[in-house]
Amino acid sequence: MNQSTNHISAQAFKQLRQESTDNLQIIDLRTHIEVNIERLESSAHFPVQQLQAAELNSYLQQQNHKSAQPIYLLCASGQRAVQASKQLQGQLESQLVIIDGGLNALKRLGISVTKGNSAVISLERQVRIASGTLVVSGVFSGLLVHPWFFGLAAFVGAGLVFAGVTNSCGMGVLLAKMPWNKQVVTR
Repeated sequence: MNQSTNHISAQAFKQLRQESTDNLQIIDLRTHIEVNIERLESSAHFPVQQLQAAELNSYLQQQNHKSAQPIYLLCASGQRAVQASKQLQGQLESQLVIIDGGLNALKRLGISVTKGNSAVISLERQVRIASGTLVVSGVFSGLLVHPWFFGLAAFVGAGLVFAGVTNSCGMGVLLAKMPWNKQVVTR
């Protein structure tokens, strides 16, 4: 299948969305909980952790999507959209377009989002809470139990440095697979 991937700035996407008479095919790649907290109206939800080209193709056919129309990939910051474009490379007829800066950039530009009523906190906050808890536990255990527990704090710190450098977070991937982050969302 012939397919290319392009990027569009959040500003250009905002303008396109305002001027377009066609329905834009927007695929939201964030986790279930992130979509339950807030979502861009008229986007379809396909979490990148569970993304399957066959399932997406089936959805696009149900929506009568024409292969000449691009598919816009949306996540929180743009990184999962890049991951999804690599995962879908060569498996779809349509051009993939990554919205640079993701939903965060769109919100900064004033694009309205639909707020949900989820009681579960965002994945980013879950990572911060888990990391902080492990570091504090490692330090206190190192002081009170055995110095080897300082290694736990060091390990978590090294993981945070790795996540910052590579822009991929192993703890985030693990937390995204937890049952409380797998709530069902309608497309």
